Amino acid sequence: MSDGQPARPGWEPRDPTLPAAPPAPSKVWTNDRKRPRRRVLRWLLGSFLLTALLLTGGFIAGYLLVDIPPANATATAQSNVYLYQDGTQIARDGEIDRENIRLARVPAPVQHAVLAAEDRNFYSDRAVDPKAMVRAAWNTVTGKGKQSGSTITQQYVKNYYLVQEQTVTRKVKEFFIAIKLNREKSKDEIFEGYLNTSYFGRNAYGIQAAARAYYGKDAGELDVAEGAYLASLLNAPSAYDVATRPENRARAVARWHYVLNGMVKEKWLSRADRAVARFPTPEPARPSTGLSGQRGYIVQAVEQYLIGNGLLDEKTLAGGGHRITTTLEKAKQDAFVTAVEDQVMSKLDPARRPADRFVRVGGAAIDPATGRVLALYGGVDYTKQYVNNATRRDYQVGSTFKPFVLTAAVESAAQTQEGEPITPNTYYDGSNKRPVQGWSGAVYDPANEDDMSYGDISVRNATDSSVNTVYAQMAVDVGPAKVRDIAVALGLPANTPDLNPSPSIALGPATASVLDMAEAYATLANHGRHGTYSLVDSISKDGEELTLPASESRQVVRREAADTVTSVLRGVVESGTGTAALSAGRPAAGKTGTAEDDKAAWFAGYTPDLATVVAMMGQDPGTGEQKPLYGALGRPRINGGGTPAEIWGQFTREALAGTEAREFELQLPEGVEEPLAPMESSPPDTPWQRQPAEEVGREGEGSEGGGSEGGGEDR
Repeated sequence: MSDGQPARPGWEPRDPTLPAAPPAPSKVWTNDRKRPRRRVLRWLLGSFLLTALLLTGGFIAGYLLVDIPPANATATAQSNVYLYQDGTQIARDGEIDRENIRLARVPAPVQHAVLAAEDRNFYSDRAVDPKAMVRAAWNTVTGKGKQSGSTITQQYVKNYYLVQEQTVTRKVKEFFIAIKLNREKSKDEIFEGYLNTSYFGRNAYGIQAAARAYYGKDAGELDVAEGAYLASLLNAPSAYDVATRPENRARAVARWHYVLNGMVKEKWLSRADRAVARFPTPEPARPSTGLSGQRGYIVQAVEQYLIGNGLLDEKTLAGGGHRITTTLEKAKQDAFVTAVEDQVMSKLDPARRPADRFVRVGGAAIDPATGRVLALYGGVDYTKQYVNNATRRDYQVGSTFKPFVLTAAVESAAQTQEGEPITPNTYYDGSNKRPVQGWSGAVYDPANEDDMSYGDISVRNATDSSVNTVYAQMAVDVGPAKVRDIAVALGLPANTPDLNPSPSIALGPATASVLDMAEAYATLANHGRHGTYSLVDSISKDGEELTLPASESRQVVRREAADTVTSVLRGVVESGTGTAALSAGRPAAGKTGTAEDDKAAWFAGYTPDLATVVAMMGQDPGTGEQKPLYGALGRPRINGGGTPAEIWGQFTREALAGTEAREFELQLPEGVEEPLAPMESSPPDTPWQRQPAEEVGREGEGSEGGGSEGGGEDR
């Protein structure tokens, strides 16, 4: 090494005759990191291209393979046949109401209303909207409700060429047929077809049939408000028909506003015209005479049952071809009609008594052991009174709610304010207008019927006489929320209007239907075991049987609690406000009830074999307004212990004729006893059975009904 420095170990001088080695590359690792990135990019690009190729190929294949088919079965729909349990025909729901018209005959505002409701970009967008379909599919998968994401073109394809079922195969076919149809037909032709095939409810297919069904006029005569209402129906006809279900009104009006606001947003309607628009209440339906009498009510109730329980969707059912065997028994159905005819219809004289014009009757009977509906009374005639009085939910149930309070008290082992267990023998202060104790809300001091004061009175006797102050206090002692929960467990729908957790809940301001109440009372009759009612025994189409869910029941309250209430309600029939029900001629338990201002009167009762609820309701036939029944049938007032209990007694006697009268088999807690020795079955010619019902039952002067009965917070 030069400069006299020693060489480092292992070092050798370079041969000067050889070329110099190139400098070592710096940062070799940079290229090493880029290689995996390039491989990933190439893989992603390849995957994208492959996916695009597959999608393109799938699209081409689908387009070539899927042809536009002929019209589906719904476009040429059949009738449905409804049968009694024994196979006897109840009704055939008639031919499909349809009349095709040209688009030019539909007023522009009506066309715009439909577009505002269903597809505002129909004329500018493509036949399909993939983004909307993906969004709808995602919302369905994530539990936000089933959504179609379909354009009007797709809906027309589904209505006319395909079926209503929500399957992937059907959606794929719908997709390609819509694309082809959009190439072969103009937007106007497609929109015309859509308007002529869409289902509007009331058995009406197409805008012309809908205009006739709801407003008694041709489609060309519809105004913008009427067109907006019909457009609202396309979303869910049964949910927005305010004539068949009065409780639909708020929902229908909200949908109607949505349509009109959409028209304003799209500049199809001026703000000034929007401001003066008023909700156009549709006319009562005019069903075919083939659905007269009870037939139409039964068909309507069965349809609501099938759709409400998800057994058939509305459009599939409307497509027809179904053979539906109900749980109804013809002999019991006929017995109900006869009882109402004898006790009410034959006595009406509207020319002399104006209140007779307001009389409506609803009834339902259920087998407690099975939950099967055996008879249903909807009104005098479906072609004259369209609203089904057996299923409507707009009248207060009054004191027929009180047994649910007692059930909750016994089930939860509740105590009075003084710490005493609540039993049939517990004493309460029954003074008139006594403020409830232990309630943190506003002062609540309900009146007793006819302002009567009872002083200290046992729960059993307070039930016999339907003492409001006792039951309002009991509701507070139990807890109004617990009372509500027990009512729902027994069978009332959780969304029952005015089922609010306050002291007034005890007096029955809730507006459950007759059928709802029959289900709840059937649970008491079945010793606290509840099974949701069933109205359909079997369904078949084209010879194939549709699978129905198996009926299930469960113990919702202890047997001892339910049987305790039954023992108390036996006293109501034996010596309380419900003695008119003794005409049934067999052991019975029941409760009377009268709504505020005597607008409805109820009797709910049961034998070991049959749970039946009867209600008389007051309604103005012209306006639909609820009316008091003072003076109806020539009586000063109508309350639950009068005509409803008389109907109940006659129906129950005839419905169970030929069967052995059974005693209640009650399991009672210690200290609770039957109010009297079990009543032996009596022959039909015993003196008490031959007495006129007016002498057997209480007319209501001083027993219950009137302004305080069920008035709750509305007093």
